[in-house]
Amino acid sequence: MPPNGSETRDRIVAAAARLFYAEGIRAVSVDAVAEKAGITKKTLYYHFASKDELIAAYLAARDQPTLDLYRSWFEGTEGTARDKVRGLFTQFARAVDTPRWKGCGFLRTTAELASTPGHPAIKVGALHKKRFESWLAGALTGEGVGDAERIARAIMILLDGAAAVMLIHRDPAYVEAAGEAAAGLVAA
Repeated sequence: MPPNGSETRDRIVAAAARLFYAEGIRAVSVDAVAEKAGITKKTLYYHFASKDELIAAYLAARDQPTLDLYRSWFEGTEGTARDKVRGLFTQFARAVDTPRWKGCGFLRTTAELASTPGHPAIKVGALHKKRFESWLAGALTGEGVGDAERIARAIMILLDGAAAVMLIHRDPAYVEAAGEAAAGLVAA
C-alpha cells in the first residue's frame, strides 16, 4: 500500500460523500470522485475495486456519525421519554430546514439502487437502519418504555417518512407532525 493509504482512502470517501450527496450516486462518475479527491482514477481503484464498493464505503462512513447525532438529540432533550422522542423530531426539523439538505443519504442511495437489491450499499443502508432501530429500542427501554422494540420500529418509520415528505414539501411542519405522532406512541 502506498504511504498514507488510509489518509488517501479517507480523502476518497470524503470526496465521494460530498458528490454523491449533492448530485446522486448515479450522476457522479468515478472520474469526478478522483478529481475531487485530488488523485488519479488508478489510485481510486487501488483503494476501491469498484464504484459499488465506493458507494458502500460512503454509506458506511455515515453510519456512526448519524447514529451519534440522533443519540445526542435524544440525550440532550430534557424530560420524559415522550419529550426525548419529540426532541429527536424537533432537532431533525431544524437540521433539515435548509436548502443544503437533500434528504437521508441512506434512503436516497437505496432509492437509486432499487433495481439492484443485492448491492453492497443497500446492505449497508439496511444495517444502519437496523442499528438505529436497535439503539432507539434500547434508549426507550432505558427510559422505562414498554414494548420498546415495536415502538422504535414505528418511530423509525415516522422519521423516514418525515424525511421523504420534507423532500417534497420543504416544510418542517411535517416533521413536527411526525414527532407528535411518535411522542404519542411513547405515551400510549
